[in-house]
Amino acid sequence: MASPSTRRTQTRPSRPSKAHARHTTEREERKERGTPEKSRTRKTRNQSPERSPYQERTPQKRTRSPERSPRQEQIPQKRTRSPERRPKKEKIVVEEREKHSSYDSASTGGSYNPLSIDSLAKLDALNEKGGGGERVRDREKKDRVISVKRGTKEKVVTGRVVREKVKHRRRSDGKSERRRVVSGPLLEEGRRPKGRRGGYMNADERSEERRFGRKCWIFVGVVVLLLVILIPVAVVLSKKKSGGSGSAGGSTSNSDPSNDNLKGVSENDIPESAKNTVLDPFTWYDTTDFNVTFTNTSFGGLPIMGLNSTWNDTAQANSFVPALNKPWAYGQMPIRGVNIGGWLSIEPFITPSMFNTYKQNQGIIDEYTLSQQLGPSNAAQVIEKHYSQFITEQDFQNIQAAGFDHVRIPYSYWAVTTYSGDPYVPKISWRYLLRGIEYARKYGLRVNLDLHALPGSQNGWNHSGRQGPIGWLNGTDGSLNAQRSLDLHTQLSTFFAQPRYQNVITIYGLVNEPKMTALSVSAVVDWTESAVKIVRGSGMNQTIAFGDGFLGLTKWQGQLQGIDGLVIDAHEYVIFDAGLISMPHEAKVQFACTGWTGQMNQSMNKATGFGPTLCGEWSQADTDCTTYLNDVGEGTRWEGTLQSTDKSVAVLTPSCPAKSSACSCSSANADPSSYSDTYKKWLMVNAEAQMSSFETGWGWFYWTWTTESATQWDYKAGMAAGILPTKTWNRDFNCTSALPGFDGLSENY
Repeated sequence: MASPSTRRTQTRPSRPSKAHARHTTEREERKERGTPEKSRTRKTRNQSPERSPYQERTPQKRTRSPERSPRQEQIPQKRTRSPERRPKKEKIVVEEREKHSSYDSASTGGSYNPLSIDSLAKLDALNEKGGGGERVRDREKKDRVISVKRGTKEKVVTGRVVREKVKHRRRSDGKSERRRVVSGPLLEEGRRPKGRRGGYMNADERSEERRFGRKCWIFVGVVVLLLVILIPVAVVLSKKKSGGSGSAGGSTSNSDPSNDNLKGVSENDIPESAKNTVLDPFTWYDTTDFNVTFTNTSFGGLPIMGLNSTWNDTAQANSFVPALNKPWAYGQMPIRGVNIGGWLSIEPFITPSMFNTYKQNQGIIDEYTLSQQLGPSNAAQVIEKHYSQFITEQDFQNIQAAGFDHVRIPYSYWAVTTYSGDPYVPKISWRYLLRGIEYARKYGLRVNLDLHALPGSQNGWNHSGRQGPIGWLNGTDGSLNAQRSLDLHTQLSTFFAQPRYQNVITIYGLVNEPKMTALSVSAVVDWTESAVKIVRGSGMNQTIAFGDGFLGLTKWQGQLQGIDGLVIDAHEYVIFDAGLISMPHEAKVQFACTGWTGQMNQSMNKATGFGPTLCGEWSQADTDCTTYLNDVGEGTRWEGTLQSTDKSVAVLTPSCPAKSSACSCSSANADPSSYSDTYKKWLMVNAEAQMSSFETGWGWFYWTWTTESATQWDYKAGMAAGILPTKTWNRDFNCTSALPGFDGLSENY
């Protein structure tokens, strides 16, 4: 067995070299000059992992771990240099050898005992005397030359080794890490083990790693399989959920149309002059139920593109009314209709999602500012998608199923054309209007065409397209816009005078809600007479509707007489009048049965009124609490928060029946599932009372069929909530019945 002293003295024979000779010469010169030798005192290791690999460290006493495996007890053999080793690899870093000197032994082999610090110090002294110090210093000089060449690479390797040594340090619980550092000899030869990076791996660890790898791949495979199964299921469920109807909301899901009918059409069939225009079906977002065969045929300058060449007017809305190809006895048979509002003429309170994403200081308050904000291209995309999805064929089918026999379809002048400075999306809504008429025809529904917005705005409200000053028959361009609107009727009446529309369009509206309280009454009457002449001159024999202009029905007695086929259109609401909105709930039902009924009877008699009269809009709502109903960002009459620069409109004190701070919109805007049974009963009776009242005239059109969230303005949602009849004729109350009680119904919510 080799003694501890011989472990450090049995070193390789040094090889004579030029560097060694140079070192000897330099040492002799220092002796002659009297220059002392550099101190060889060893430094205590206290450096970062980035220390140079050539600095020596203070030898530490080696102790054996009690858990050390038998493999580690084996006697290290003396390492010999391979004869094929290149000279560059002979440049061995001294420190690396010293790091792993514990693995070297005498050539005879055998076990050994750890050295004490005193023994190591004596051994160093013997090495100095025996010339070992010269060889070490010579090797250090060589290593300094090598370090310049190896540079960063050596530092990286050394840093890795130092870090691995840190991992190898004894844990605080006394157990040793199994991972070992890369041995010095392997690093010197430019090799490393094939196991874990930077360390030793035994057979058990390699087997464990293989088992871990297999488990990992199995886990990944299971996850992928689950995703393949679950994602399609989630998509289907999502579509079902989005397609379902809530308390109020849009009619369809947000999925894009398939446009399968374009598959049999070639883009080469579209003339170059029509490509990328409204006549090019390949530019349409939705081609569902459109005829996509190109045609440039038009009537009144308006295209029939998208229409089929044949039609069928034999459909019947229900068994109580005649088929489309049979005459309707207006004035004897009541109209039971519904508006399709907020579709082709966008209104903020019907589709608030199109407006509530903007900040109030951006001023996005109507379709004009919305289109302006979006810009031409983006506005066309956003608004056409709304046209496509907000109302579909399913809505017309559901309208028929609810017992309606008429639909009133509001549309705006930009369906036909736009003028200089207009930001509106031009002409796209035209084909959706035509498709809507065809859907109405399919389900036996007669159509009341309502031109809801004229150039310049006829009332200054947001549903006219632009909120603000009235520019129709008023202001600098008032006369110009009046003539433009007459030109529009020339085109429209020429188009709808076609035989295909004689049975399905039975009422033709001139203008929605002209604000005659702010306009010249005579100017509006004169314009109305001119418009009627244009429509009749175009060959339209259908009934023509004109608005009462909020003058009151009695004001029209004697006006526009001598013109056949006219009907006056009154819009009856209690909530936009501070005097009516403050009436208690029971009084509002009584007013519907006496007030509205009395006005209808008076107006229907030409001795006291105009004559033929219908109610084109009404609602069961008893508050004006609905978001954006009084314009975007405005308050309510109910709570007394309606601000306006117009003092005649502003309401700054609460107008609910309590007329106090107790007036609240929170319950009025709540989900209908939270309504009390008494309140639901009142809402139903209030609706049925108005239906009964308006049927003393020509009948009625409820405002409106669907909204995003305004239940008391949404017939579809009202039916679902149990506050509107599921069949328009199936009613429990009429104005000849005794008024039921509403005990416990709060007047301020």
